[in-house]
Amino acid sequence: MILIVNSCFSELLLASRMFSITIVELLNDLRHIQYQESFCIFRSYIGYVFCAGQFYSYLLQANYRYMTVVYPTRLSWQSKRVQVFLIGLSWIFAFICTIPHMLTSEIQYYIDDQLCELPLHLSFISIYNIVCIYLIPMNGIIFIYFKLIRYVKEINRRVTPANVLSRAKRELQMVKRIVVLISIELTLGIPYTIFLVMGFINQPPKYSLRIAFTFVDVSLVFIMITLFQFTDPIKTILMKKFNRQSNTDALAVT
Repeated sequence: MILIVNSCFSELLLASRMFSITIVELLNDLRHIQYQESFCIFRSYIGYVFCAGQFYSYLLQANYRYMTVVYPTRLSWQSKRVQVFLIGLSWIFAFICTIPHMLTSEIQYYIDDQLCELPLHLSFISIYNIVCIYLIPMNGIIFIYFKLIRYVKEINRRVTPANVLSRAKRELQMVKRIVVLISIELTLGIPYTIFLVMGFINQPPKYSLRIAFTFVDVSLVFIMITLFQFTDPIKTILMKKFNRQSNTDALAVT
């Protein structure tokens, strides 16, 4: 449960950062202002931290599902203390692995898009960003997913207690849901990928980052809805709170 809360928290942080960018862009457009404000680069750095925290939170979830199925007797891996430690470690790594974005001074201000981001052209920091924030956690999740599929098929062929097989299939389904979340983000992140590849060859079109970030904003909405649908405990808590509030309002009216 604590790992799911961490994923929801990282998603909210990333959504808040994207919302703040949209507000700043809108205000600057209305005031006809085009300048790099003092927190522009730092806000971009924090955005990469939140993005890394989001992907690695999914990796922690997938790893937990794998450990509970393949090594059910290792209860220490399932303890809250270990989970909190791993969450803290993942966030420390998210802050550290994105420090080169700041140290290399690659983050720059785009006047047309009115935001600070890494340049859309071929460079070491661009490749580093893709590998560190996206490829490592995504490949880890996909690797765990296929390892779980193989494991479930193996125990399905053997004489296995029904509760063990049922649990393995349930955890496999949870990892599959994580893959669905990643797929949503990757699908709606295609415009950003296209502009990035274009930048490797030639200059991307005007307002490319605004267009790409619009799709990212939409993906965050879909991911939050999907997280709500997939996470039964959180859905139950929110529904109970909503029903309790509705009942209170009804009593107040009567």
